[in-house]
Amino acid sequence: MTALIPGAEPWSHRGTSAHGALVLHGFTGNPGSMRGVAEALAAAGYHVEMPLLPGHGTVVDDMVPTRWADWAGAAEAAYATLAARTQKVIVVGLSMGGALTLRLGADHAEIAGLVCINPATAPQPQEVLDMVQGMIDGGTELMPAIGSDIADPDARESAYDATPLAPLLSMMIDGLAPLVPAYPSMRQPLLLLNSPQDHVVEPAAAEFLASTYGGPVERVSLDRSYHVATQDYDKQLIFESTVAFAQRVLV
Repeated sequence: MTALIPGAEPWSHRGTSAHGALVLHGFTGNPGSMRGVAEALAAAGYHVEMPLLPGHGTVVDDMVPTRWADWAGAAEAAYATLAARTQKVIVVGLSMGGALTLRLGADHAEIAGLVCINPATAPQPQEVLDMVQGMIDGGTELMPAIGSDIADPDARESAYDATPLAPLLSMMIDGLAPLVPAYPSMRQPLLLLNSPQDHVVEPAAAEFLASTYGGPVERVSLDRSYHVATQDYDKQLIFESTVAFAQRVLV
């Protein structure tokens, strides 16, 4: 088995509260990018599950054969583990972790609240999907990395140094496309935090979610941060906003 990137370990914490939080990292990332969020929730007394999604946290070759069903299945399993020892749960996710958060919310009306940080919310236009498929058909497995989009020069995300194309296409087609019709019927409170300067997920993705989501939406703008805002200048704002949201909905 390939060794884990230092800091990429999954994390499980037993809290003093009756409630818990599931914390989900992004595409080509690992739990290291979400550790601050998880630790803030733990410090507030909550049970926490932060899984390492399949294919992540080692080397990019391990991710090439994985697909949306693998990551969604891992998120579902982690939710079941957490729900078994808590009364209420919120789900918190960054980027693709935000899409997985929304998937869980659509599938589990009993989830108390959702926190999405620069979430992927809708697939790219068909011509982009066709272009990626053409690259795959031509034998290209990887394209340049999307990780570590951070404004703070002293911070670095330990994400992969390349982007696997077939998994990326699976996230779009198998993950995001079926999610879009679910948004209007979702009712959980949603905390939506997004960066106006995001070089990975266009800020329009957050606007689309906010305009189509069926439940109450609270917005926080991460004006000083790029995509991996949980490791950027606004990380403390994210930690505080997430804990405050948890304290409102987990009662």
